[in-house]
Amino acid sequence: MKTSILVTALFAFLFFVKQANAQTEPAEFTGAQPKLEHYDALYVLNSSEDRKIKGTLRNMNNALEDPRLKGKLHMELIVFGDGVSVYMKSGAYEQELKALQAKGVILAECSNTVRERKIDKNDLFPFISYVPSGNGEIILRHYEGWAVVHP
Repeated sequence: MKTSILVTALFAFLFFVKQANAQTEPAEFTGAQPKLEHYDALYVLNSSEDRKIKGTLRNMNNALEDPRLKGKLHMELIVFGDGVSVYMKSGAYEQELKALQAKGVILAECSNTVRERKIDKNDLFPFISYVPSGNGEIILRHYEGWAVVHP
């Protein structure tokens, strides 16, 4: 009788130890999973550095191609300050910008930057849009629930 109780207790102990070990094994990380039907993201660019501009445009394309977000992402690029160089006709970004716009991305420029720097709108791409202020756009989009990305 004592032996059967001891054997039963030993099996119960081993069962609980195995269960405890199974619970402590880390699960494979798969990243965040989409739970909404759509997502909004505002990318901010206020630098004229080629590396920064290319990185921002690449990040935007990467987000648009993320299989978790594909077809669910509404995106805007707001440009102000030195970032205005991305929208200059004399720059090298026209094709990348048109490709983003073809994917539904809104391309917006701060009117304050244009006015304060005395930039002729004819020097900027005709396919961009204007907002009164870049900072105002960031504030409004933030309170509308947009993710604000400043790569």
